[in-house]
Amino acid sequence: CHVTQPLLHEQLREWGIDISVGQINALLSGANAGFFAEKDQLLVTSLEVSRHITVDDSGARHRGHNGYVTQIGNDWFAWFASTGSKSRINFLQLLHAGHITYSLNEHALSYLREERLPKEPLRRLQAHTHATIAEVTCREAHLDATEGALLGGLIDKGFSPDLVIVSDGAGQFAILLHALCWVHAERLVHKLIPLNERHRQDQERVRSEIWDLYADLKAYQRDPDPTLAPALEARYDAIFTQRTSFATLNQLLKRLHAHKQKLLLVLKRPDIVLHTNGSEGDIRGHVKWRKISGGTRSDLGKRCRDGFASLKKTCRKLGISFWNYLGDRIEQHGQIPPLPDIIRERAAAARGP
Repeated sequence: CHVTQPLLHEQLREWGIDISVGQINALLSGANAGFFAEKDQLLVTSLEVSRHITVDDSGARHRGHNGYVTQIGNDWFAWFASTGSKSRINFLQLLHAGHITYSLNEHALSYLREERLPKEPLRRLQAHTHATIAEVTCREAHLDATEGALLGGLIDKGFSPDLVIVSDGAGQFAILLHALCWVHAERLVHKLIPLNERHRQDQERVRSEIWDLYADLKAYQRDPDPTLAPALEARYDAIFTQRTSFATLNQLLKRLHAHKQKLLLVLKRPDIVLHTNGSEGDIRGHVKWRKISGGTRSDLGKRCRDGFASLKKTCRKLGISFWNYLGDRIEQHGQIPPLPDIIRERAAAARGP
């Protein structure tokens, strides 16, 4: 609840409880193997049964150094991991949810072609098709192919190439089916500073057109009709290829038009979301912790922070009292099923008979 250990200690002492700060730390961070195992399985199961996920990241200091926390989630779960990097390699490693494997299969080679890996390294890597790179030394020998090999390993594990990843446009999340957040796209237009009244009017008109299209995309999402897709695409083109009196706005619209496929993926996949509001809301807790306590000082503390944040947010999304969940796990009542099992049931119910 965003309360530091010194304040917890002060409160407990006011209640007449004789306890040290060190004992509070031991109670909070000790004997949590069961919680950690359930948190790790959350991601494995959720990626297996979900049709889409949203992602986000934010700063998270650890041992006095700047780092990052990555959020992965949807309506059923939220999962957090703090690392020292927010690269695409880091994101792919997080998706492995534990044991990381590298595989140079056809998915990996296709990814490398899309990323325009030079022909000669690609030719040499093709000789290793379907080979699994398990040793670090082997991976380093093919450093340029690390991203592709990580992606290939994910696919070999059963990761669905049809899983849509919705992000705010950060490059580290751009893998497989990648959709962009409409709220972040419009925010770029909103943040422009007009130089005169005509610029301001053009900016407001474009923003209104974007939100009107967004509303119609939401309606399409609720009741998909493929015959309406061409008209929605034409409106997208009209908005993002228009010329206004505001040169900076024109450049931005041209850049957004280049992302048409990612912003209109909903026309092919109406089951996905149009924004990353859920991820931004989930990760706000880590932002508060950063402001309150600065960061974690031990690897165990970092694991506890990410682990219990994942379990707490997931309980809230599943309609389960986190207080009751903690009591059930600590006292071993067994009344609340494992959270991954509940998520699997929700996914099966959503798919229908």
